[in-house]
Amino acid sequence: MPTVEETIKRILVLGIGNILWADEGFGVRVVEEFHRRYAVSDNVTILDGGTRGLYLVNYLEDADCLIVFDAIDYDLDPGELKLVRDEEVPKFTGAKKMSLHQTGFQEVLSAADLLGRCPGQLALIGCQPLNLEDWGGPLTDPVRTQIASAIELACELLTEWGSPPQLRTTPLPASERLLANDIDHLSYEMRARPA
Repeated sequence: MPTVEETIKRILVLGIGNILWADEGFGVRVVEEFHRRYAVSDNVTILDGGTRGLYLVNYLEDADCLIVFDAIDYDLDPGELKLVRDEEVPKFTGAKKMSLHQTGFQEVLSAADLLGRCPGQLALIGCQPLNLEDWGGPLTDPVRTQIASAIELACELLTEWGSPPQLRTTPLPASERLLANDIDHLSYEMRARPA
């Protein structure tokens, strides 16, 4: 009979993308906001994957379940969310190469699979971008307004996997934020928006 430790799923909540290219930063901004709003149990890791590519393989190897937030071109209306799961995830991340980090993430999934340590359950919460060409620009309005909905989907998945997140009752201290040095969403957006 498995022990309690063996039945608890190790879960990775990962945001990928490049905050310097407008809507390309969607995944990073969602995971940042999720971490700001919710506390999770010790079996859940929250990670800003940025554009790290193959450096993420070690994190995937340690996970039983994976949630990824990203901007993905599904040929939908700008800002529309789409959830794909399990065997559909590699197909969608490789369907259209919009950026270098997506090619890198498909390689991450392949490398983890070759090592026999790809998470058993995968979920990609993707948002259709509007603008990927605005160097230094903020998220566009249709994409920014989907952050809360993407977080809600992740909360549903975490609950399904036995690790429901808890809404924080006290604000997250600055020392525990995922992003610092004025590249956090609020500081960066305020600087990037025209007056």
